Amino acid sequence: MTDETTTAQPQQGSTDGEPAIRVVREWQEVWHRFAANRLALLGLVLVAALLVTAAFAPWIAPYDPLRQDLMHTIEPPSGAHLFGTDALGRDQLSRVVYGTRIAVIVGLVSILLTLIIGIALGAVAGYFGRFYDTVVMRGADIFFAFPLLIGAIIIITVTGRGIWPVVLSLAVFGWATVARLLRSSVLSAREMDYVHAARALGAGHLRVIVRHILPNSIAPVIIYGTFNVGTAVVAEASLSFLGVGVSPQVPEWGNMLAAGRGFIGVDDYMWMLPSLAVVLTTLGFIFVGDGVRDALDPKLR
Repeated sequence: MTDETTTAQPQQGSTDGEPAIRVVREWQEVWHRFAANRLALLGLVLVAALLVTAAFAPWIAPYDPLRQDLMHTIEPPSGAHLFGTDALGRDQLSRVVYGTRIAVIVGLVSILLTLIIGIALGAVAGYFGRFYDTVVMRGADIFFAFPLLIGAIIIITVTGRGIWPVVLSLAVFGWATVARLLRSSVLSAREMDYVHAARALGAGHLRVIVRHILPNSIAPVIIYGTFNVGTAVVAEASLSFLGVGVSPQVPEWGNMLAAGRGFIGVDDYMWMLPSLAVVLTTLGFIFVGDGVRDALDPKLR
């Protein structure tokens, strides 16, 4: 009996570790598929550069982005000011660098809030169905009826300008797509055998959703969120360009574009440099999202 017990213990320990080992291997395979996509790696480099710039902006920017020098206004790029100066003598490079902070905050926080709202409502609609599904989906249809920028302008007009009203407005008018995506996945997952088995073993609704349904349904939502960080950055810059985003004096790419539009064809650096920052940021997240989609696509496994 002693020998049998002794030999059984390692086998039990090995069995307990198999799920964890399987998960690690699956994520290793996901990373290998992601790394095989060169555009995805380029996007990852661009996103990493954006995050580093936002985190270390005070050390990267050569000047205070709010400091005005009326003796050196609208100067083209030079050794003293690599990106030139604007109409108030403020260093363009410093303003572009500090603008990454607002882009990161608005892009990531708005998408995170969008995912939280959309996942919660989409899971409820897909899992419980009937009355809950009807209420959530009809509510989503209402928000689908509003164009994003117009809806955001309405909210900002009521709450006032600033970073957090912009974040709130983007989340309020973005959750409906996430909810609909997740609802479709949950409708399929809730009929799987492992879900029925969990219910038969006495698992509650919350445990079934969190432990069994979401891990197998959330991939499309992750892909959507990665793609749309860039969309949120563009939306935020558009709102500021239209004069309803953050305050005009804040170093932000949309504000810089608005200030430089009067110099098109004369001093093009005024609008080209912040435009390039928006384009590179958007492309970075699109490339990463494309790589994540290919890595998580079940058809490629």
